[in-house]
Amino acid sequence: MKQSHIMILAGEASGDAHAAEFAEQLKLEQPGLMLSGMGGEAMRKAGVNVFFDSSIIAVVGLVEVLRHWGDIKRAMQIVKDQLDQTRPDLLVLVDYPEFNLKMARHARELGIKVLFYISPQVWAWRPKRIHKIGSLIDHMAVIFKFEQQYYEAAGIPVSFVGHPLVDRVKDDIDTHKVRARLGISPDARVVGLFPGSRHSEIVRLLPLVLATAQQMQKRAPELKFLLPVSSGLEIDEIRRQSEDSGVDIIISQDDIYDVISCCDVIATCSGTVTLEIALLNVPMCILYKMSWFSYSIMSRLITIPHIGLANIVAGEAVVKEFLQREANPAA
Repeated sequence: MKQSHIMILAGEASGDAHAAEFAEQLKLEQPGLMLSGMGGEAMRKAGVNVFFDSSIIAVVGLVEVLRHWGDIKRAMQIVKDQLDQTRPDLLVLVDYPEFNLKMARHARELGIKVLFYISPQVWAWRPKRIHKIGSLIDHMAVIFKFEQQYYEAAGIPVSFVGHPLVDRVKDDIDTHKVRARLGISPDARVVGLFPGSRHSEIVRLLPLVLATAQQMQKRAPELKFLLPVSSGLEIDEIRRQSEDSGVDIIISQDDIYDVISCCDVIATCSGTVTLEIALLNVPMCILYKMSWFSYSIMSRLITIPHIGLANIVAGEAVVKEFLQREANPAA
């Protein structure tokens, strides 16, 4: 009997984490299942045979994509070759839509079933692409309840499966123990600096959060700063820049929820992490910058008033957003 094979494609740190949980559950239900894919360390630990490390191509913005186009093109060819050679029973796409929909097209040409897990944000920008998505996949699994109506209206098979963070976020963290482990006193005021999990975000946002920390420390020397670094990033370079800033910053690769729980307030990039911070009830502000060219185009395509997921889910501005020019240390 042929061993069942599922290929999973995830393109960045949050997608890697979601794909890993998905893979773990599949393995529990079908221990003999063969899993392969594109992803990162979380997927490897979950038992997926990762044939391409997605941290190389985890970029956002038009200019950023162009700069990494050689790597992206190489990744596409590697995935296509794997689809051609292994012919999995199912291809599971996790977010990362521009890349993954191209792979969906190739899979459909080969007669491979396609499940898209974590919908592209058709409700935020380029809503007409929902019809293209529907033509390339067999089923959509959405993580926000309000997304379901968009696919149902377009006649695309869809299931609401709930957001994985609701189950994953730990709310029983012993903050005193975590602070002790990190060398932070129980009564210290801690500011979290979360510049992102992608290399392109670190390039644009790390100097911003470090400059902001410099100004904050001048006003309140007693503040402590905590900066988490995801596994796919160059920690030595981040540590060097942090030391050069002159600010006493604790660099941590600890569990992200432990790090969040230690903070009294957080300055964070946009993305999944805003939901994680919100679920742990830590006050935050959201900051984001991309190239002027990318922003000038994307700002015309976005159809909603907020970019932070915490604000989108709430349906109102519960968290202050600092974008582009407004993302500056003084602000």
